[in-house]
Amino acid sequence: MTCLNNIMYVVCDESSTIRLYNTDTYSPLDVVINVDKMRLPRDIVVCRDDRQLYVADWNRVWRVSADDHSYVKWLTTESTTDTFDVTKLSLTSRRLLVTSSPWIQPPSLRQYSTTDRQLLHVVELPDCVKQLYHAVETTCQTFVISHQGTSQDEQQYAVSKLFCFCNVLVTLSTLTVSTASEIC
Repeated sequence: MTCLNNIMYVVCDESSTIRLYNTDTYSPLDVVINVDKMRLPRDIVVCRDDRQLYVADWNRVWRVSADDHSYVKWLTTESTTDTFDVTKLSLTSRRLLVTSSPWIQPPSLRQYSTTDRQLLHVVELPDCVKQLYHAVETTCQTFVISHQGTSQDEQQYAVSKLFCFCNVLVTLSTLTVSTASEIC
């Protein structure tokens, strides 16, 4: 679910539609956006700058116009050398952060430009991160991740903040009961 102005956009698993609701009354609007060939939508975000919706759909990302409801298959995540399953999206300042499925190994976090679809960055995660659930980029260009696996316990769930300097990833802290820098 995501909101733009007074409209809430909702995707449901195994549906090719995006449902629209009034955010004041939570009542459905008469308009439904049908995205042909969208099968397993898992997440949706909106870019307020260009009024585009981005929908995670298994191994692709759809871009849908909030204005005229046109859509394109914006990104395909399958290739001969690298395939990953898209489950979560996060958007910050025209940068789309794509999180792979927590069951895909190794976990993957990729940042794309919404203006030209270019892969900007592949965020390397510490080896102890066994499953990646969600991630967001902060306004300081750091990343906060929800994951399973720390250096003390591969079953421990944690939220960690990652710094990224010149393509070198440094783990700053883990925001759990464990002490800082215990992630790996």
